[in-house]
Amino acid sequence: MLALADTDLDSLNALRDGDMKKLVFHETPKPVSQQAFSDVDGSTLTLADFEGQIVLLNFWATWCAPCRKEMPGLDRIQAEMGDDDFRVVTLATGRNNPAGIERFFAENGITHLPRYTDPKQAVAREMSILGLPITVILNRDGQEIARLRGDAEWDSDSARAILTALKSAGAG
Repeated sequence: MLALADTDLDSLNALRDGDMKKLVFHETPKPVSQQAFSDVDGSTLTLADFEGQIVLLNFWATWCAPCRKEMPGLDRIQAEMGDDDFRVVTLATGRNNPAGIERFFAENGITHLPRYTDPKQAVAREMSILGLPITVILNRDGQEIARLRGDAEWDSDSARAILTALKSAGAG
């Protein structure tokens, strides 16, 4: 069983170029954490709140230099492609106070991304996030279908092609 029922895995892998060569598609979708996280205003969410959408879930931290490098590209891809069908979700894991996140976003010109926090690393721990940044792609059923370790240019032509294919194919 392919992780992407309506999408040919070989076709997706053929779209991987540059940083996207680090993106690994799973043969079978994997469950994600059901642990709660919050936004900087204190509202509680879970990843289940995003079911029905393709989600590019990025685990990051304010102190992470590679995170600082890739965050502008994530912001641009959310601005360009974000809609009711696709969303970039950034989750600051570990000690990242709201003022530090606000400063990080301001210093890096980030205006289109959410400010979610996982202060006790509950979501990250359940999803075996070791090192930062790590980005996972969730299908519309809220399952992990791909993972990329390290930073990447998420607004590259290759990333756009992969995300567009997932959106148009249903990826679920």
